[in-house]
Amino acid sequence: MHEVNELADSVVDEAILGRTIERFRELAIRLPKLAELADPATIDDMLYRRLAEVDPDTAHPLNLFRVHWFNGADRKGRDEVPGHLLLPAELTGVEASIIVVLGDRFPMIQAHKVLAAYGCLVPRLITGQFDPTHHRAIWPSTGNYCRGGVAISRILGCRGVAVLPQGMSRERFEWLERWVTDPGDIIRTPGTESNVKEIYDACAGLAREPDNVILNQFNEFGNYIAHRTMTGPALERVFDSVRSERRVRLRGFVSASGSAGTLAAGDYLKQRLGAAICAVEAVECPTLLYNGFGEHNIQGIGDKHVPYIHNVMNTDFIAGVSDRATDGVALLFSNEQGRAYLRDRKGVASGLIDNLRHLGLSSIANIIGAIKLAKYLKLGSGDALITVATDGAAMYGTEFSITKKKQFADNFDNLAAAEVFGQHILGAATDHLIELTLRERERIFNLGYYTWVEQQGVSLAEFEARRQQSFWDGLSDYVPVWDGLIDAFNKRVGNAG
Repeated sequence: MHEVNELADSVVDEAILGRTIERFRELAIRLPKLAELADPATIDDMLYRRLAEVDPDTAHPLNLFRVHWFNGADRKGRDEVPGHLLLPAELTGVEASIIVVLGDRFPMIQAHKVLAAYGCLVPRLITGQFDPTHHRAIWPSTGNYCRGGVAISRILGCRGVAVLPQGMSRERFEWLERWVTDPGDIIRTPGTESNVKEIYDACAGLAREPDNVILNQFNEFGNYIAHRTMTGPALERVFDSVRSERRVRLRGFVSASGSAGTLAAGDYLKQRLGAAICAVEAVECPTLLYNGFGEHNIQGIGDKHVPYIHNVMNTDFIAGVSDRATDGVALLFSNEQGRAYLRDRKGVASGLIDNLRHLGLSSIANIIGAIKLAKYLKLGSGDALITVATDGAAMYGTEFSITKKKQFADNFDNLAAAEVFGQHILGAATDHLIELTLRERERIFNLGYYTWVEQQGVSLAEFEARRQQSFWDGLSDYVPVWDGLIDAFNKRVGNAG
């Protein structure tokens, strides 16, 4: 197997592992295997009956068994097919089916980043690389990943520290204030969404203290592995369900670049179903598109660099979406005037309109990116694209108020709704969209050198190894090994069944 970053396939420190087992025994924690989270139908029925009594928004150990895509609409039960929306032409303006899989059904944070956090911390715990009795888990993020990290840390008896830009939405900070054990465990860095280097600089200072363990989602292969082996199959299950009802072919997977963890699901879907992979980024900060830079408000997709876990050489398209579009469409979907316009003038079903609350800013960016790709590929009614709603609207209430005041002088009426729909949905064009040739892929891959080799100290050999698809395919080999270690760990804790 690959010796990369902090990945391990056996116990590294038995003394640390022993202390971790004692802590978990005290807290009565049982860890779910990755295979169970990929297919929760395999989770023990007795455990699921106990789980029915647990509030999904509490730091209860059993909520670990809800860290998957198959939670029901009430976030307590379990569905055979992950929750999703099938967007019609009345809403998107394109004939192709756009399938949106819902991330706000995840526990604690109502966003799928809690899955990535689990995939990053647990392998360290079961191999004796992280000691919950004195290590601090440092979670650098532009919002949801650090919330997921804090939630997972608290459940697992670890101290979690959130590092995020001070300009992120107020709702994110309010959530963190409720969940951290010490107010000092929220570290605000300068800037907003695309100020990722400032986050890295803060983490570099924290890393000088030996008790701090940095779990950087942008270079944590546990993030990639979790999404390739759990999100990928979940999306395939959704597509199979849609395909059973209408004769469509999956033409692509669309996801904002962000940490690139979610893009790993595209590697799975390409391997299984031949789907192209389209990464979305803000045109205000066109790093992948044009080696560009800037500021934007599509919270959750930070840029100005190429994530280390982005399998660039397997990416087929880059689509740029403006934050003016996502801000406007978010207001269209959340404002009563906008919803009335969609229902009365565009014929969008009331049930679907009610479900637009499941779409946050980056989710809307993914949808607009999918519309652009559908137009570029000239897709028709026999084609489908699939994407994810990383979180819902709950984290953006203050952002919607700012947009309303800034763009519409606090008067978002029927005319404003029509303007937003016409400009940003029907008017979504194929500008700022590139189909990647080998040379374009190499340009983007090489751009990552300056972050990871020059700034972050990755060896050139490790950096270059990521050009080969065999490297990325091999990462999945860790899953059965880690599951075996989780089994052994649970038995030693005494919570194996």
